[in-house]
Order: sequence, then structure tokens, then C-alpha cells
Amino acid sequence: MNTKQVVHERILVVFPHPDDEAFAAAGTLAMYIEGGAQVTYACLTLGEMGRNMGIPPFANRVTLPAIRKEELAASCLAIGIQDLRMLGFHDKMIEFEDQQLLDTLIMTLLKEVTPSLVITFYPGYSVHPDHDVTGAAVTRTVGRLPAAERPLVHCIAFASNHEQVIGKADVTVDVTAFLAKKMASIRAHRSQFQAAELVGNRDLTDEEIRNRFGTEQFWTYRFD
Repeated sequence: MNTKQVVHERILVVFPHPDDEAFAAAGTLAMYIEGGAQVTYACLTLGEMGRNMGIPPFANRVTLPAIRKEELAASCLAIGIQDLRMLGFHDKMIEFEDQQLLDTLIMTLLKEVTPSLVITFYPGYSVHPDHDVTGAAVTRTVGRLPAAERPLVHCIAFASNHEQVIGKADVTVDVTAFLAKKMASIRAHRSQFQAAELVGNRDLTDEEIRNRFGTEQFWTYRFD
């Protein structure tokens, strides 16, 4: 599918952690933004329970939330996202949150933003409990809308068995033209992904970088 043929004026992104956007969808979002889309990114937590503290360490358990908040803002700036919502949930605890609270917040966002596209994780096939619960809340809430009012939902999946169950991605986006923005987004999350460790000093046209980061894949969520 060539997403450049699809016009989305408003897009809602819902992920649980800072840095989810960088690896999962930074290039795609940069592409849509260049095309005129307004992107609202709702990030549920600050990733305050993350194990990485930088290389060499420059954060600790007390300072990490503030650092990751700054990194998230820098990542959004690199991508071009202007509307960032930090929802204040606790990292690694989304599965224990009140389901109705999550659904109500997401429904409020859907009614405010009125997106034609929502991007989130595929529930059950995204490895981390926070990912799966976030994706489940989003798809469950979108599914409550009348069919004619539902936005398109593109999900990210990467569990080891996902293709055996849900098939191959039906949306593949070539983001090579936006690699500079994608890599800037990744580098912004310095505490989690050291630029020197990830890509060294290699040029962005390096074949390995293009092969690893040059495409982004999504599964269109089916409500039927």
C-alpha cells in the first residue's frame, strides 16, 4: 500500500512509552506531517521504570522521569509533532489501571481530535503488557463508535508469532526520504538508545541503516 496516496488531516497516536513513536512510526508520521497532517500524540507514561540510564549512566531512578520527558519532547520536535499529550499513567502499570478510565480518556481524545487515522499497538502481539493493554483500550474504544464514524486504525505488531496469527502487514511505508527525522527522533531518546551504540558515526545513507529503519509496517485492525 502506498500511503502517500492517502490524505489524513488529523491523526491520533496512542503509545504507552516515550521512544515507542521513534522506532514504530517516526518516519510515517514525519511523512504525513509534511503532507499537512496534524498529529496528536498521547503518551500514557514517562517510561520511568526503564532499565537504561544512559551509557555511561547520566540518570538514576529519581531523575529518569524528568529526563525522559525532555527526550520525548525532543523526539516530537524532530518528527514535527506539535500536539503532545502526556497522560501521567505509571510505567509498567497500565494493565492494572481502571479499564473504564482508559477507555474514557481515549474516547475523549477521539471526539476532540476526530482523526481519520489512529496508530497504536496491536493488542496481544506487541510483547510488552503496556503495549498490549494500550492497543486493546484503543481498539476497544474505537470499536464502540458507529461503523461510519470509526477512523482507520493502524497497529504495530512484533511478537515472535504474530504473522502466524494475524498474517503479514498490509501496510508498508517506505520512509527512506524521512530517515534523517526518524534517526533524530531515535537519538533524542538518549538515555535509552545511545546514538553511538545504535548507529555509530555512519552516514544516514549507509545500507545497514536503510535496511533496518527504511520501512515501517502496520496492520489494519479489522472490527468485523
